[in-house]
Amino acid sequence: MANRRMRAPLESFEPEFNLKIEDYKDYIGQEKVDEIKLLAEPLTGKGWANLNSTFMGGGVAEMLRSVIPLARSLGMNAQWQTIRGNEEFFQVTKKFHNMLQGVGDKITLEEIFHAYLGTLDQNAANTFIASHMVVVHDPQPAALVMNGVIYGNILWRCHIDTSDPSEVVWRFLLPYINQCAGAIFTMPQFVGAGLQIPTYQIQPCIDPLAPKNRQYSEEDALKILSPLFNEYNIDAERPIIAAISRYDIHKNQATVLKAFKRMCKERKFEKQPYLIFLGNTATDDPEGGAMLEALEAEADEDENIKFWVNVENNDCVVGALMHYAKFFTHISTREGFGLVVTEALWQGTPVIGSNVGGIPSQVVDQKTGYVVDPHDVETIAAKMAHLLHQPDEAIELGKMGREHVRRNFLLPELVKKYMKLLRFYSEVDHDVPEFRMNNLSYSEVMCHARRKHPYMQLDASSM
Repeated sequence: MANRRMRAPLESFEPEFNLKIEDYKDYIGQEKVDEIKLLAEPLTGKGWANLNSTFMGGGVAEMLRSVIPLARSLGMNAQWQTIRGNEEFFQVTKKFHNMLQGVGDKITLEEIFHAYLGTLDQNAANTFIASHMVVVHDPQPAALVMNGVIYGNILWRCHIDTSDPSEVVWRFLLPYINQCAGAIFTMPQFVGAGLQIPTYQIQPCIDPLAPKNRQYSEEDALKILSPLFNEYNIDAERPIIAAISRYDIHKNQATVLKAFKRMCKERKFEKQPYLIFLGNTATDDPEGGAMLEALEAEADEDENIKFWVNVENNDCVVGALMHYAKFFTHISTREGFGLVVTEALWQGTPVIGSNVGGIPSQVVDQKTGYVVDPHDVETIAAKMAHLLHQPDEAIELGKMGREHVRRNFLLPELVKKYMKLLRFYSEVDHDVPEFRMNNLSYSEVMCHARRKHPYMQLDASSM
């Protein structure tokens, strides 16, 4: 129950591997490696804390699992902690997530004050975070910023599409967000009304050294996938369309399924294609099971539609399937960014993506794939058929997609921007970072006051 006192402290992440910026030289070049090392020099010992709701599942956790060891190797005291919550808490924060992304829903005062604020109050009893910069990720821990247990320059990082949020939820969260020294959004259109703090744009990135993002050969990919092909009776000679994401109303898998069925009904192929849905459930997402059941019912035992759920060796399977597939589909109705799109492009696989959120910044129409309306089943089906009938074009789109990711969406670029924020908020630099989206002088005065907080005089070893 939410009123039961929690006694265990917040969980802290300890990396299982080491990363060095030199490890990325083959991907970003020596010049960028040297630039990042120069930026990091005055940040030795500076504290950079991160707070979210889960170590596993979802793009935020995947990024932080590589960000922390890389930042530490660059000399920063990078930390990552997670709050504790029960099913009731995550049911409410899932409502927050959906409503902030424009889904009509109702939320009660009991849910807000008991399940949400009550749970964060319990977390506060076991929380003490003091760092030069503290990044609080998404709505789950947002209200904790007013409990007097986080000290430093707090930045709220919004990873979701808040371009048309529920006014009820946005107004509720706004006082907590405005308590921060700044807010970070993926796209300018996600910045909500009423913010009185500096805002920054940082787009997510992938780690090319992660197992999922290894550059597989056709032979390597097939070797990884063969056990699943055998289990699900899949002919490796037939073309595969991949759809990989958690099972979520915004991911719009039902439309992908409808478009595939329409294509198969209207078009003839020498070898009938498969549609493979691959998805896992995140610990902070209680709706995935119901969404999966609805999709399976709609598939109606079509032998060309497969569902792979919580597979073993997940990261390698994801990377191998993305490489082996003829193309990838991701036509969300709302999307903060869509790291899964980045991952597919990195494998050299073209993407049919929707024209929402951060997807069009990755899927450049007719250059790295095709951009479609997420509700236009006819066009989606036509683009699917086109890529299957034009394999040479698909290969060229995939090559351009991989280069687009290399230039813009690899992990060192993400860490570089956070380092610039840390340099600014720890007063190494006084110039505003170039990815700042507004200029609020009053907020700068408030941020200066926070930087002078006595807790900021702590030794770096205590942060």
